[in-house]
Amino acid sequence: MCVLLAGHSTEIDAVEDIVRRTDDAAAFVASQWWPNNPGHVMVVPTEHHENLYSIPADAYGAVSDLVREVAVAIRETYRCDGVSTRQHNEPAGYQDLWHLHVHVFPRYEGDQLYYTRPEPGFAGLAERQVYAERLRAYFTP
Repeated sequence: MCVLLAGHSTEIDAVEDIVRRTDDAAAFVASQWWPNNPGHVMVVPTEHHENLYSIPADAYGAVSDLVREVAVAIRETYRCDGVSTRQHNEPAGYQDLWHLHVHVFPRYEGDQLYYTRPEPGFAGLAERQVYAERLRAYFTP
């Protein structure tokens, strides 16, 4: 995560996935997808904070503000029926990435998001860019 925020692509994520960045938070199309909810976005603080317990309130406020912006943009550009957000802390809380992040999922009637697991592997850059381009266009004045 920190590598991506520093402007470098990895084997899994690319800087082209970033759709919006403020001084304190960034949003990017996630490379791990759920079966019926492609193109979900992760919002993260730009400084490293492991989880909800360690992030200062003002930094979390910046993440929260961007989560709201992304949720509105997803609803507007994906033509979905709704949006869900979720954030995990510690292994028992299903955290598997040690940089605080909030998932913003497009939701569709009957999509069964909470009854499915992520798809194996990762979505390719071309697949992700379909969604990233929509969101970047929305955020570009």
